[in-house]
Amino acid sequence: MAQEVSEYLSQNPRAASWVEALRCDGETDKHWRHRREFLLRNAGDLALTGGAASANTEEAADAESGTRNRQLQQLISFSMAWANHVFLGCRYPQKVMDKILSMAEGIKVTDAPIHTTRDELVAKKG
Repeated sequence: MAQEVSEYLSQNPRAASWVEALRCDGETDKHWRHRREFLLRNAGDLALTGGAASANTEEAADAESGTRNRQLQQLISFSMAWANHVFLGCRYPQKVMDKILSMAEGIKVTDAPIHTTRDELVAKKG
């Protein structure tokens, strides 16, 4: 899948520029490669429009821009929660876990660490 993402980005410089701007400063290449795939799979038209509104009135344009900004912030948050879950073993409320895991369906992470939860450790003792 990494090859497909690289190919897509080479053919879509606007999407490549958009997604690269979302990389965090301290993010490793491994984490970024997978989180970038998550973002691209779930961006819809956010990456393609760049937030440019095509409404007739300024008020409608502001509302559309605000909606896009909220959607982008939510997507970034979900991508970080997913990456934190996969690479750091973080857990979130079940509703969030269900959402991020469904959004990540089809993303293959072969080199993720294996984490043991406190509940699993307690269950082994018993």
